[in-house]
Amino acid sequence: MSETTWLTQDSYDRLKAEYDHLVGVGRTDIADKIEAAREEGDLKENGGYHAAREEQAKQEARIRQLDELLRNAQVGEPPADDGVVEPGMVVTVSLAGEEITFLLGSREVAGDTELDVYSSGSPLGAAILDKKVGDTAEYTTPNGKSLKAKVLKATPYES
Repeated sequence: MSETTWLTQDSYDRLKAEYDHLVGVGRTDIADKIEAAREEGDLKENGGYHAAREEQAKQEARIRQLDELLRNAQVGEPPADDGVVEPGMVVTVSLAGEEITFLLGSREVAGDTELDVYSSGSPLGAAILDKKVGDTAEYTTPNGKSLKAKVLKATPYES
């Protein structure tokens, strides 16, 4: 089952450009590298050939990932700045006496940011989804411990 990912138009355009490059020029470049390595002779002991094939496999995996993401993307404006936690928001919570700030959404939305990213399907993300600033939510961590998180701030992510 695929998950809808909220993307700004800028994020969508950036990911679409990466996808277009990989399926066009990227595939051609890899094919050329593989062909050049083949011409060197014995493939069993040809490090360049094996490296090019590994690079090709990684590239094809990224193409599949981007294809899935772009097909299931919801493109639009950032969420309203109304203090309600939803995908596309930078959220600050008080958790176990510590303040943590993260983007609720997808690593693909975050791009090059240093922000941690939590999925809305993660235990913390699911617990605070649709909560308002000032609300407290309880959730169970992967190790079975129950924690409370208080939403301190929720603002739209600016890419």
